Amino acid sequence: MSFSVKFTTRWADFDANIHMRHTAYNDYAAESRLRFFKKHNITIRDFSMEKIGPILFEENTKFLREIHLGEDITVNLKVNGLSSKGERWKIQHEVFNQAGQLSAVITVYGAWLDLVKRKLTTPPEKFQAIFSDVERTEDFQEIPMKNA
Repeated sequence: MSFSVKFTTRWADFDANIHMRHTAYNDYAAESRLRFFKKHNITIRDFSMEKIGPILFEENTKFLREIHLGEDITVNLKVNGLSSKGERWKIQHEVFNQAGQLSAVITVYGAWLDLVKRKLTTPPEKFQAIFSDVERTEDFQEIPMKNA
């Protein structure tokens, strides 16, 4: 299953050079992840009830093409890596400009955090299932767990 979100950009997303500021790309990627969770019936309330939340270890952005003031964008989500029980994950976002040209690739590496113990944790099954049918990147790899 492919997943993407179309966004109307805002004035605040742009810098003095009249192109999208670098951190706006990452903001839209983060928003697309939250919308992905919501599409799979996982909301902020679920995070609170389960006392679990997603955290990032790394975020890497490769800029390929400018996005100019007033352009709409599309951001997709693909799984680049996943541990056996979904404890850790790598997600890749591709950001496309209004003409459909690839403008940036954002890769995030994250995990699930137990919000009470403040330690990494295995997510509940509902959380594990969300990555099962998502499109995977061509270079997808399983993430090995040290004590698994």
